[in-house]
Amino acid sequence: MTQVGERETRAADAPAVTDAAATGRGIRTARRPGRARRELARWAWGLAGLLVVALIWEGYKLLGPADGVVIGDARVLPRTTDLAMPHVWDMFGRLAEPVTRSPSAQPLLAVIALAALTTLGIAAAGWLVGVVVGIGLALVMQRWRLAEWGLLPWIVISQTVPLIAFAPVVKSWGSRVEIGSFEWQDWMSVALIASYLAFFPIAIGALKGLQSPDRIHEELMQTYAAGYWRTLVKLRFPAAVPYLLPALRLGAANAVVGAVVAEVSTGLQGGIGRILIQFAGQASGDPAKAWAPIFGAIVLGLVAAGSIALLGVILKNYRRTEEAA
Repeated sequence: MTQVGERETRAADAPAVTDAAATGRGIRTARRPGRARRELARWAWGLAGLLVVALIWEGYKLLGPADGVVIGDARVLPRTTDLAMPHVWDMFGRLAEPVTRSPSAQPLLAVIALAALTTLGIAAAGWLVGVVVGIGLALVMQRWRLAEWGLLPWIVISQTVPLIAFAPVVKSWGSRVEIGSFEWQDWMSVALIASYLAFFPIAIGALKGLQSPDRIHEELMQTYAAGYWRTLVKLRFPAAVPYLLPALRLGAANAVVGAVVAEVSTGLQGGIGRILIQFAGQASGDPAKAWAPIFGAIVLGLVAAGSIALLGVILKNYRRTEEAA
């Protein structure tokens, strides 16, 4: 009789379990369209923002004075001539034209894309160095409070050094590095400067994240006799993900800025920074062309920051896995 009763109980519970599982699947299925709509809305608002900027540009060019808005002796708004403010369609149309008047010249868009890829590779190398240095400093400061007191002020002060003045010094130091057959390349100086800007937000964000677990969770790990490294992997790193992702994104954008500025300061050829200076000198004869590398630098920054979203998927999955454990 007991066995029969147990079978009946299990049979009665089975529909409830099945319904719960179906409900869970339904919730997950309902969430996916919601996420897709939110992502679509974000893209739509971003495109709408670009359209608003273009409309404001053209509206001011149409209605503004040719000499700009001048208050006293200061010009607070730019001139509206074609030399100072080309039409939006002229700037984008110029991208499809040859970079020079030579028939064999490459399209301007191809030149900008190649330069942007060169700068992106250098910025990526600098970002990786910044990640290693930033997370390493965060680990040291989280582990020893005395290290935090001693290092954190200097990390903040390091960002006050003018980058334009700092870049030629780094290039000069790098040219003196000789280790066997190893030769320091100019692009390494640019990557080092990019890492100089990238490591700061990563170090601050990682430190905040590693310190974020509640005291009760730390005490729980102690009751399990978990050592420092196990607590770091199982508790602190998963808790640091929400702080680390924005820091990595900001570090990627800073690395691009550092690479572009360093290319200008060090005179490195082939990158978007050098083309910015080169085309700016030709603005008087071809104003639309001077805006092409500016667009390239903007897209480069967006690509660098947006690529962290792929890393964010991995880190978020890691966080969920550790939380489930």
